[in-house]
Amino acid sequence: MKKIEAIIRRDLYEQVKDALNAVGVQFFSFWDVRGCGKAHDKKQYRGTEYDTSFIERRFLSIVVNEAFVDITVKTILESACTGEIGDGKIFISPIEETIRIRNGERGPEAIYLKEKE
Repeated sequence: MKKIEAIIRRDLYEQVKDALNAVGVQFFSFWDVRGCGKAHDKKQYRGTEYDTSFIERRFLSIVVNEAFVDITVKTILESACTGEIGDGKIFISPIEETIRIRNGERGPEAIYLKEKE
């Protein structure tokens, strides 16, 4: 299993969420965050200049099995890209173990619903 963390523009969250749901990624966590990056671009809005490195972002945390890594990353890239500075980043990390607190299930079964037999 892999953990995919993505920092995206907050205003694109619904678009990314809908695209992820369409490819079968139904569960993930998210937080509203702010950060700063090395790229600085000054923009003006209603006469006020602001630094794009401080645009509000949304941080997504998604755990998927190996088969869903590529499609999840591709979906985020396609739905979160504006081509502008500040589109965000994607990080992928290995997950050693997953445990469902409710019943102690381990591994992929702890994340996904079992198919009805």
